[in-house]
Amino acid sequence: MRIEKIELPYSTSGTTRSLQVFRFGRAAVGPKIYIQAALHADEIPGMLTAVQLCNRLETLEAEGKVVGEIVVVPVANPIGLAQSIQGSSFGRFSLADGTNFNRHFPELIAPVAERVRGRLTVNAGQNRELIRVALLESVSTLCVSDEVSALRRTLLSLAVDADVVLDLHCDSEAVTHLYTSTAHAHRAGPLAAALGAKALLTAEVSGDHPFDEAVSRTWLELARIFSEYPISQSCFSTTVELRGDGDVSTALARHDADAILRFAALEGAILLDHPSAIPTAVAATPLAGVLPLAAPVAGIVVFERAVGDWINQGEIVAHLVDPISRSELALSSEIDGVLFARTRSRYAIAGQRLAKIAGREPIRSGKLLSP
Repeated sequence: MRIEKIELPYSTSGTTRSLQVFRFGRAAVGPKIYIQAALHADEIPGMLTAVQLCNRLETLEAEGKVVGEIVVVPVANPIGLAQSIQGSSFGRFSLADGTNFNRHFPELIAPVAERVRGRLTVNAGQNRELIRVALLESVSTLCVSDEVSALRRTLLSLAVDADVVLDLHCDSEAVTHLYTSTAHAHRAGPLAAALGAKALLTAEVSGDHPFDEAVSRTWLELARIFSEYPISQSCFSTTVELRGDGDVSTALARHDADAILRFAALEGAILLDHPSAIPTAVAATPLAGVLPLAAPVAGIVVFERAVGDWINQGEIVAHLVDPISRSELALSSEIDGVLFARTRSRYAIAGQRLAKIAGREPIRSGKLLSP
């Protein structure tokens, strides 16, 4: 195991933050898997899973069983992790400008296309290596204007040349679910199954360019731009939502770490003596098929169904109770699907999202992710 410390530029005098990067195996001898946790800072389940992964990988490396390269960043957002408002963590948005830490990563398509234009060949392997070099060069020249943009550039520099990128998050109250590109659904299916996920949500473009799309979508677009050349989809990336933010336990972290290691073995990055079989892959559904259930009025939220439940169209998911008038409003689902996430808050203001149901057919367009 090699530990790398990457300093971020300070935002105010007398303060510095850094990323701690744990590297296992050797570069350029096998598949590279990049795993980061807590880009939204106070989403802790992935952080504990990363600890378990590092413990297991340290042992596997000592036994000579890490045959690729695995890079783990347990705390991907030290900026957000330090944000606290009167004792409450506030890690999803930057207090400096209000932006979501997992949105608006730099687009690399245009600069990479310019770097490889006129240099691509009929050999897919050569093109893969050429594009990876161009990706790293393009990231290195990104303009950094503040601490957050430096964090984004640093994370991209660690991940853009990987074969597999896992971005570990969690929701408010949820079952395990994954987001990935439509083109990568077949790669994500076994990982989702190993983790016991209840939903695998896919989209070509989800909106606002989150981290997972920033590292993999370039390959998809280059294949369209240079359709006369063989360009493989050489980076599979996915956002993994490890249940809810209160689901923090050693048992769950060990389960998730074991699932990720089984997937890493399937990808050829590690060797396991007795790997347990991965069950049938989880079927993908469109991210555009997710129904966000919102509160039309303010009130006390009383959920009638639990996360993981299958909901039929017309079934009541929750009631809103007005504490003044004592009236109740039933909120029912407009679609059939899995209730995969819901808010932890039990009082809602008008317009607040309360739950998400994964349906089989598209019902939305435009920006598909939560703010």
